[in-house]
Amino acid sequence: MLIPCIDLQSGQAVQLVHGRRRELAVPDVFGQLEKFKGYPWLHLIDLDAAMGKPANDRLIHELCKKARKHYGMKVRIGGGIRSVARASAIAKWGADQIIIGSAAFHDGKVDARFLRKVLTKVAKKRLVIALDTAKGRIVTHGWRKKLRLRPADVFAQLEPFCAAFLCTDVDREGTMTGANLQWFRQLRGATRHPIIAAGGIKTRREISALEKIGMDAAVGMAIYKNRLR
Repeated sequence: MLIPCIDLQSGQAVQLVHGRRRELAVPDVFGQLEKFKGYPWLHLIDLDAAMGKPANDRLIHELCKKARKHYGMKVRIGGGIRSVARASAIAKWGADQIIIGSAAFHDGKVDARFLRKVLTKVAKKRLVIALDTAKGRIVTHGWRKKLRLRPADVFAQLEPFCAAFLCTDVDREGTMTGANLQWFRQLRGATRHPIIAAGGIKTRREISALEKIGMDAAVGMAIYKNRLR
């Protein structure tokens, strides 16, 4: 399944290369909902919040509400969700799932204590944990901080706390150089949980290949540039 993404920065829908260099920006954020209508799921990611900057809460809340009410889409929200209170608040916006990334770790290890607290406010079926990687290692805090851990090291520890994993290949994110299918096959073999793959995806053939190994595909740049073939 193809999942379109709206990544928000300074109130605009943007696409970044490797999570750093801005490649494009779309001021008409709500217009993207019309463009993406017909897809069953939508990802809303607050890049500002992920990088420790003021969050786009009001905008994301309105996008979530409109995507669900007017377009019948299910919505996953992520970016800077690092407290139980914030996770609970965003869940109450009507998001079908929320994505926890950086906060799943503390001092380079899985923060099971925090995740248990989140589960007291948000049902497991509504939680997705992001295991984004650069050169095979997990990266957090807007992909600025690299851990020693690899996803395979922590899948088993994290499975009790979530319904799925979002795995972004940061090395290819925004590059449209093609999905690293070998890497995603390795990830698929390391957990039975559902995985949403992201990073470099540019063709429907890649999306089909991911589907065959049991993964959904979150796509950004190729859709925004109308390059998905």
